[in-house]
Amino acid sequence: MGPAPGLRRLGGRRAGAGRAYPLAKRGFDLVGAGLLLVPLALAALALLALNPWLNRGRLFFVQERMGRHGRPFRAWKFRTMAAAPIERGAFDPLDRHRITPLGQLLRRARVDELPQALNVLKGEMSLIGPRPDYYPHALVYADTVPGYRDRHAVKPGISGLAQTELGYADGPDGIRAKVQADLLYVRTASLALDLRIARKTLAVILHRQGA
Repeated sequence: MGPAPGLRRLGGRRAGAGRAYPLAKRGFDLVGAGLLLVPLALAALALLALNPWLNRGRLFFVQERMGRHGRPFRAWKFRTMAAAPIERGAFDPLDRHRITPLGQLLRRARVDELPQALNVLKGEMSLIGPRPDYYPHALVYADTVPGYRDRHAVKPGISGLAQTELGYADGPDGIRAKVQADLLYVRTASLALDLRIARKTLAVILHRQGA
């Protein structure tokens, strides 16, 4: 697919310029995503048994999100909310009343993000990078939040600097703070930074501090 309508294609110097970092990052992504396939399969089997009683509905939630250079792609997650059309506005708070009890547990342990290992293997995402936003919301942010377009110079990630430093962000102030953290990542990306974010993400998961 081409760049998103109304979004210029990002150019110039990419994060981690040079040949070593992009190759090392892709290798890190492939190894990490490959290792995640085992817990992904185990979680899927467990949820197939639990969902009919605790989280009735589809196993997966698939949503169009904005990827690198503004291109849309389909991101996969384990479903954590009661099924309903998305009515939340771009700057509205998360509609937590729709999160099921089992879904809340999945979110706290970040288990809901495991299916995005498939997006990483396909090359649509990275393990570490700016979190991709719901595509219609991303178009609003691109027109209203300074710097938002530039965070798409790199692939989106399952986890990122904004998530480990700020946690879940919503509302105008939260989105602006998230963008600043994402831009810092884009400017300073390195394998060492990726590994540090990965370690902090694991610490968040172990302490069940997800959204």
